[in-house]
Amino acid sequence: MNSIWKKIILRTTLNERRKKSSSEKTFSDYELAKGYRLFLILGRRHFKDFILISLGILSASFGFKGFLLTNHFIDGGATGISLLISALTNIPLYWLIIGINIPFIILGYNVMGKAFAIKTALAITGLSICLATVTFPNVTNDNLLVAVFGGFFLGAGIGLSVRGGAVIDGTEVLAIYLSRKFGTTIGDIIVVINVAIFSAAAYFLGIEIALYSMITYLSASKTLDFIVEGIDEYIGVTIISMRSEEMRQMIIDTMGRGVTVYSGKRGYGKRGETKEVDIIYTVITRLELNKLNTEIQKIEPDAFVVMNSVKDTKGGMIKKRALKH
Repeated sequence: MNSIWKKIILRTTLNERRKKSSSEKTFSDYELAKGYRLFLILGRRHFKDFILISLGILSASFGFKGFLLTNHFIDGGATGISLLISALTNIPLYWLIIGINIPFIILGYNVMGKAFAIKTALAITGLSICLATVTFPNVTNDNLLVAVFGGFFLGAGIGLSVRGGAVIDGTEVLAIYLSRKFGTTIGDIIVVINVAIFSAAAYFLGIEIALYSMITYLSASKTLDFIVEGIDEYIGVTIISMRSEEMRQMIIDTMGRGVTVYSGKRGYGKRGETKEVDIIYTVITRLELNKLNTEIQKIEPDAFVVMNSVKDTKGGMIKKRALKH
């Protein structure tokens, strides 16, 4: 491995700024090995995110064009607003998807960070391009099948995008922001938003379409919950690692989260030998899970991590401090 390749790896993965000197800078074997490992971790992560978001775009597009559009059914959230306006004005959905989500992308930049906003902007743009250029067959005109399976494919698309670290529906970002600002739960805010959307659908499109659209929303939300492996908004994470101090610092500095440190003992071996260890506990939103896993892998790939669903939280740093991605 020549010196130029060594510099590229270290600068790309470690983001180190080194001043040029008169003599050629040499790197230790440890620095090179660490830089190469981080390069592989980030490369695998970005490739996985790209695949998940691409599949999410295709699934959501199929749900739109194969089921919902031809029957004028809508969903909740930003996609529901886009579908409703498209049904009333005949403005192409692919323009509305971008226009409606622009404020949410800007809000996501302030709430979730630059990386999340860029991913979301690219995902929404990709969805718009797919809707404009890819042709899908109209699968069925049966209202019940359209409501159930249209919601299924749309929810799967949103869920896959969330797994990839982005969203193609910005309502959740708005709900997170408002929950921090007013101290309410995310679920309550989403319910209020969707009640307003379906009330408008009942007024402009008719009661029957609004009722079928509610089925679409329920199908999409349940599929989304299944795809992201959890029905709750927050994830409690327990980390047992021999590098607990680095884990603690990462959660505070990189994730922008508070931590609780427990003193415990680690048991292992045939005789049950014990060793004292600090146990790290934190609570994150499900949109941050992808990044946290990557950061843990950078520090200690073999760390023991336990994740469990948390219904809601109050106080602390979840709703009071902006996320740092």
